[in-house]
Amino acid sequence: MANLGTASVAALRQYVRAAAKRNIDSTPLLTEAGLAPELLVSDEGRLDGSQFQHFIRLLCQQVNDPVFGLFTGDFVQPGSYSVLGYITMSCATLGEAITRIAPFEKLVGDMGVTQVRQEGKDLRLIWQCTYTDPVVRPQMVDNVFASWINYARWLADQNEAAPLAVTLERQSPGQTLEPEYHKRWRCEVAFNASCNSVVIPLAILDTPLRQPDPLLRQTLEAHALSQMAALDTETALLTRVRHSIHQQLMQGITRQDMIAEHLGMTARTLQRKLSQEGVSYQQLLDDVRQGMAEDYLSNTTLPILDIALRLGFSETTSFHRSFKSRKGMTPGEFRQKFGGE
Repeated sequence: MANLGTASVAALRQYVRAAAKRNIDSTPLLTEAGLAPELLVSDEGRLDGSQFQHFIRLLCQQVNDPVFGLFTGDFVQPGSYSVLGYITMSCATLGEAITRIAPFEKLVGDMGVTQVRQEGKDLRLIWQCTYTDPVVRPQMVDNVFASWINYARWLADQNEAAPLAVTLERQSPGQTLEPEYHKRWRCEVAFNASCNSVVIPLAILDTPLRQPDPLLRQTLEAHALSQMAALDTETALLTRVRHSIHQQLMQGITRQDMIAEHLGMTARTLQRKLSQEGVSYQQLLDDVRQGMAEDYLSNTTLPILDIALRLGFSETTSFHRSFKSRKGMTPGEFRQKFGGE
């Protein structure tokens, strides 16, 4: 099973608040996921990423709402981002706040990695989700972007502000639910995209925030650095490798040398670095393949043979054997149980 690192209690609390709004008691779900409800007493703790993913899956299954992640974004607070939230609150401009995301987002959790890329007069914020559960992954991306947009509006005191566009890897939730995205984000939203991203104009980076305090920001950043030094979590390298494998598999390719080249190193160097992290390239490939297989089986009508070929299996029997060894059921049984039509 993939190492999903840890997550902050603050991140968990946002989902619990959203559940309560839907009149759902989170206590039995936390217990089933192996999480002690007492965790919620303080925001200072950390929880296992695999257990967090399991909790979100259980919650999504009970809510049975394809766009529940959008709804959870309505419950974002500065504390939802742990110390990072208070750091951004003390920044002078929106641009300054955005530059603080990548260095400190691990404090919120190991759910994903943010990249910022300038494209002409625009800025694209790309979020690579590390969670692999096909039920959880699209909901989590929706949660992150909905939270970002709501929080940025609050920081800048501009409730009507909107991105230029949002792109999502997930499939459309259907024509009846797509308007929920436009209603909240007030911009173009593209589904089945090559990456999860939010596009904003460079001009808004100079937008002043409501509570700038440079001295407090410096103090908080020093505290954040000490907290990060104490975290024993999965490195960003594994996240980048998984994302590159995912992008390759979407094109029907599985080549370690191409992954290494994309990351700016030789295949031998990549293998050595992965070995230092206690994992092999094959393990990461198997993890990503499994997540994509479950996604295809749950959310598409692709024939199992086509899925096997897309994931780089030369024979359907190899795909069946690999899938059953991990899930205890065949791909066909999984599709019948989890909603593939």
